[in-house]
Amino acid sequence: MHVRDVAAHAMGAALLVCVSLARAAAQEAPADPHAGHQMPHAGHEGHEGHEMAAVPRDGSGTSWQPDATPMYAFHASRDGWQLMGHENLFVQYLHESGDRGADQGGSINWFMGMAQRPLGRGRLQLNGMVSLEPFTIPGCGYPDLLASGEQCDGEAIHDRQHPHDLFMELSARYDAPLGRGLRWELYGGPAAEPALGPVAFPHRLSAMPNPLAPIAHHWLDATHVSFGVVTGGVYGAKWKAEASVFNGREPDEHRTGFDFGALDSVSARVTYLPVRAVALQLSAGRLEEAEAGEGGGPRVDLSRVTASATVHKGVGMDGVWATTLAWGRNAESAHTSDAFLAETSVTLRDRDTWFGRFETTGKTGHDLQLTPEDARFTVAKLQGGYTRYLPPRRGFAPGLGAALSAAAVPESIQAAYGSRVNLGAAIFVTVRPARAR
Repeated sequence: MHVRDVAAHAMGAALLVCVSLARAAAQEAPADPHAGHQMPHAGHEGHEGHEMAAVPRDGSGTSWQPDATPMYAFHASRDGWQLMGHENLFVQYLHESGDRGADQGGSINWFMGMAQRPLGRGRLQLNGMVSLEPFTIPGCGYPDLLASGEQCDGEAIHDRQHPHDLFMELSARYDAPLGRGLRWELYGGPAAEPALGPVAFPHRLSAMPNPLAPIAHHWLDATHVSFGVVTGGVYGAKWKAEASVFNGREPDEHRTGFDFGALDSVSARVTYLPVRAVALQLSAGRLEEAEAGEGGGPRVDLSRVTASATVHKGVGMDGVWATTLAWGRNAESAHTSDAFLAETSVTLRDRDTWFGRFETTGKTGHDLQLTPEDARFTVAKLQGGYTRYLPPRRGFAPGLGAALSAAAVPESIQAAYGSRVNLGAAIFVTVRPARAR
């Protein structure tokens, strides 16, 4: 069976799973409106303007996830500010087989802090997010067969996932009532995320126990680190419409600085939450000079369209089943390519987590450093794993996990990879915040 046929069957099965979850969520009785709430947020008010605690729908940047999302965070208050902290830390050893495989130890990690307080009729929020990957991931990135995107040492990064920049986000957001149940918000900063794509993978509940980035990352949510963003939006109780101007150029290989550029890229996104357990989004953007050109040529413009569905459903006592389905399309002047992702994780008793991901992506010879550069290939990757979280200590939940993967390539590039299917393995320890009660 060809890779494309496998992809079609797998995506069909994943779609059935997501539809079943959505139906089950819609049939559930309404939950306690205060269950699982995070710190107060300007996004929800009572009829008389008094602010109420908000369900944790805020994802990365200005994206939304389902209201029925458990929070893994630290909370505090000081001098009128409400404070929240997130982090996810892995110390891992990775093995990818085949002629393009590699072995590497290192640490994949990110740390985020937020502070908010009332200001005028609305609320001000400050966000900061950093990663130590420029120091904890050797070379041009960690082994991840079929991953691609950005450059290192003058060549396109391939079969590796590039490290994140030291400064992943430095942003501010102001949110205030507009009237008749509507609110407006203004967001941006020197390092921020435009309104384009689903919740970025470091923030997705379905991806939280998985240390590896998706190979579809640069078709879905690669702009989650953009050096220069301004976003404006209007939203109601279940929907949001927003637009951004931003610097759409990929960061360079020097990961500790800011790669500023003209705010000449644009995007727009519509998000809809039909029930507490479901979030749907559709977005599109035009990215100017987004990627390095082939053979040292001029940088490449591209248009990106994405759509996604996310379902979060409670399972037993302190359990959650999180599933994300996403599609992305990159259109350049010479070609158009698509990526599909089905990602899920099931956590039982807030201890045992099984996770899986299936992706299929159209990539060029340029993406994978193969000749000819304009050749197009459909590749796929299947990954699954398990994480055992230990009882929380001082607000942190340590865990131990492992994962296996299979990267499939068409026969035309089998010689470059050594086999049609190449296996990978990962073992890791991880630390994240305990679940907020």
